[in-house]
Amino acid sequence: MSKPVEEIRIGVYVCHCGTNIAGMVDVKNVADFASRLPGVTVSREYKYMCSDPGQELIRQDIKEHRLNRIVVASCSPLLHEETFRAATAKGGLNPFFFHLVNIREHDSWVHENRQDATAKANALVHAAVERVRSHKALTKKQVPVNPAVLVVGGGIAGIHAALTLANAGKKVYLVEREPTIGGHMAKFDKTFPTLDCAACILTPKMSSVKSHKNITLWSYSEVSRIEGYVGNFEVTVRRQPRYVREDLCVGCMECIDACVFKEAKFPNEFDEGLGKRKPIYVPFPQATPKVAVIDPDRCLNVKTGKCKKSCVASCDRGAIDFTQKPEDRQIKVGAVVVATGFKAFDAKRSPQYGYGVYPNVYTSLEVERLVNASGPTSGEVVLRDGRHPKTVGIIHCVGSREEHTNRWCSRVCCMYSLKLAHLVKEHSGAEVFNFYIDMRTPGKSFEEFYQKLLKEGVHFVRGKVAEVNDWVLDPSEQGKLVIRVEDTLLGTVRRIPVDMVVLGVGLEPHADAQEVRRLFNISCGTEGFFLERHPKLAPVNTFTDGIFLAGCCQGPKDIPDTVAQAGAAAAEALALIDSGHVELEPNTAYIVEEECSGCKSCVPLCPYKAISYVEDKKKAVINEALCKGCGTCVGACPSSSIKQNLFEDEQVFSEIRGVLADV
Repeated sequence: MSKPVEEIRIGVYVCHCGTNIAGMVDVKNVADFASRLPGVTVSREYKYMCSDPGQELIRQDIKEHRLNRIVVASCSPLLHEETFRAATAKGGLNPFFFHLVNIREHDSWVHENRQDATAKANALVHAAVERVRSHKALTKKQVPVNPAVLVVGGGIAGIHAALTLANAGKKVYLVEREPTIGGHMAKFDKTFPTLDCAACILTPKMSSVKSHKNITLWSYSEVSRIEGYVGNFEVTVRRQPRYVREDLCVGCMECIDACVFKEAKFPNEFDEGLGKRKPIYVPFPQATPKVAVIDPDRCLNVKTGKCKKSCVASCDRGAIDFTQKPEDRQIKVGAVVVATGFKAFDAKRSPQYGYGVYPNVYTSLEVERLVNASGPTSGEVVLRDGRHPKTVGIIHCVGSREEHTNRWCSRVCCMYSLKLAHLVKEHSGAEVFNFYIDMRTPGKSFEEFYQKLLKEGVHFVRGKVAEVNDWVLDPSEQGKLVIRVEDTLLGTVRRIPVDMVVLGVGLEPHADAQEVRRLFNISCGTEGFFLERHPKLAPVNTFTDGIFLAGCCQGPKDIPDTVAQAGAAAAEALALIDSGHVELEPNTAYIVEEECSGCKSCVPLCPYKAISYVEDKKKAVINEALCKGCGTCVGACPSSSIKQNLFEDEQVFSEIRGVLADV
């Protein structure tokens, strides 16, 4: 006996979405129109379909009217497709017998004529009714999740995320490209607005990372390759040679003292080039791991082989090893937290401020090292020419809110410039001028800190600095730098001579952000920062499942916001891991094997590397766990042997017929 043909009984539900839809679309007209379409058993309108009463309507109608197809006309599938699928399933129907029509973003919000908007809504609903007839029952598949997590980046974001995960009992691999963790925060003297000691906050957390039984710390390392899919990533980490064995070095510094270079003569990156170091060095006293590293570009033995190797002789533990080569480590993890941080704006790109031309023009990070007790001058503010400044000018928004550099606000510049004004005044007693466009102090206790600076006698000049030069007009200005600025509050151009200029540089993405984006298969926004899945509903998720963002790699933010986001990213990773498995959307592509010609056209086109070629069968095969349902292979297949669930030819053509039916 032939199988009886199923009677199609469709329920259509049109949402008002408050006035988001009903303000431009005649919702009652759309519901009435749908009720007259073939196969539609129930057609309703409701104020908020996503609410509990709205979902209950669907569940009740499925049972009472024996509905076997559901269409909801409301907002974006990104927001509520899962909501209505769940409501459909609770009514006893396969959730993929449901289809969502977007009449908010695609219709109401883009129209100005109510009649046209209503006609378009009718057409879209008609298309959905035709399409949903040919939907098939699909099921989500489950794959197990590896309980380990990779954290990329060892700044405060990566440190906090790693400790949160490790304290929850998860195995964590923390990978940092620099010889030590700590990031930019390790260079700071104080943190705003409370003026807490940065090292006092950070170094205990760094020590906790090193000693934690659940954390494997790989500094001086980078992720070179990542494959796999959510819950099952296979990662290759390239470990660069330190020429010092981490398992033997105890950080005694004897090798540094014994180096043939008796004086430190090379710029110390940690001190922003203001201090010097030897070819073998420890970045700073609290470095983690506290293991010496040899700079191959400076070491005579690595460069020429002509060296007494005093460092080798001085180490009684035999930790110096010039035979080290780059080493690859393979690990498997279920989730990845990307916390690669930011790069400070290069002030030379704004030549009007004289950085690199006038020696007494400094960046904010350089001044952070000057006022730091562990810095190159032990906290004494001394200019490059040996003088102590009596007047200091701090210029805000260098490399931020500028058409020719970066247009975005870096969020932290106002506050850290105020902090530096306080510290410079405290350390040197100098008269301090702050030149700002707008003062932005929106955080907790930020405004109070600004008021504190006003009471301390710091001068504030509202206006964009035009240039910094050394054009003196009288002998009293000899050796000074002149700041020319339009004071918009006084309505005049001012000329202010100072001994020292501090540039409040902005935050921008790392130069290799695009390479990192491609490595992890995530997206960048127009500014170059990594793009979150949704700015409000998924601020730490990316469009690649299982990969999360934390800290300034996602956008400029201060330390409290960075730590909060790192905790959120860790929580998302924990939720993924503790579920034990992940459900895969069934809208994947599949190959009709008998129709596949084995031409391999699809293999290089797949952006997710989900397609491989089986030599024995001379056929292509799709890994459903890797497939994201983008449809690239479906459109490119010359033999039309690749199909895609939820986007099969019959469904697409039915939808087209429906949308054109009333034209």
